[in-house]
Amino acid sequence: MLRSMWSGPDDLAALVEQTRVGGFDGIEGAIPQQPAQRRELRQRLKDSNLIFIAEATTGCTPRDNEPKCQTDWWIPYRDRTLQEHLSDLQWTIEKAVAMGARFVSTMCGYDAWSWSQNLEFFSQALALEKQSGLTLSFETHRSRSLFNPWITRDLLNQFPDMKLTCDFSHWCVVCERLIDSEADILQQCAERAQHTHCRVGYAQHAQVPEPRAPEYETALIAHERWWDLIWTMQQQRGMAQVTMTPEFLWDGYLQTLPFTQAPVADLWEITCWMAQRQRQRFAQRFPNPSP
Repeated sequence: MLRSMWSGPDDLAALVEQTRVGGFDGIEGAIPQQPAQRRELRQRLKDSNLIFIAEATTGCTPRDNEPKCQTDWWIPYRDRTLQEHLSDLQWTIEKAVAMGARFVSTMCGYDAWSWSQNLEFFSQALALEKQSGLTLSFETHRSRSLFNPWITRDLLNQFPDMKLTCDFSHWCVVCERLIDSEADILQQCAERAQHTHCRVGYAQHAQVPEPRAPEYETALIAHERWWDLIWTMQQQRGMAQVTMTPEFLWDGYLQTLPFTQAPVADLWEITCWMAQRQRQRFAQRFPNPSP
């Protein structure tokens, strides 16, 4: 069970300590740009016996003399080329190997790309995976190539080796409904799932205000039904270890009150609650895991 770097403090020492005290097994997040910070993060993770999943976010790097986006920084620039997206991915892959990352999970591509652009990008991205020997896991995410169930289905059909980071909360808001209607695609995604983001979304937002509230129970149970399917397929594929990140976030994900901007819930408390709930559910479902 991992925690997202984006839900914690900016200070690396505080981030790692909070992760350790919270009972998490590791951190998922971006690789620091500065070599000294990379060395510090790797050492702190090692000292705390925490694993690391590297996150690649392509098409968002400002060019020289170009202002860096201060808000919505994860949205790719419209004019970024396929090669620039691939270069961003390759940078993370190279640094992830040095960081000892378990694998790379990537928000990549662009929702406005044509089918032929997507084919070219994923063909080259999977070639990078093969060359590096490090697993790539492509996230289902708004604003990205895998922003809806149907294009994801078609790309999975095109690329048999393609693996997914399944974050179905995004599809709920894109499709404006819980996505049980796409049972065949959920099955197909579960068969390719490398990693899971266990945030709960609903028709109007990718993050419910409070997953413990009874008014969001239907959404919570639906997501858990989909995660159960992923676990079942991962077991059938013989995966010795599965990973999950309760990715509840700030940046507009966590709703706030008008005028005061006070958060409607405690983000870290929700994150820890979700982690504990899914640990318990997994243990009940698989009471005798293989050593």
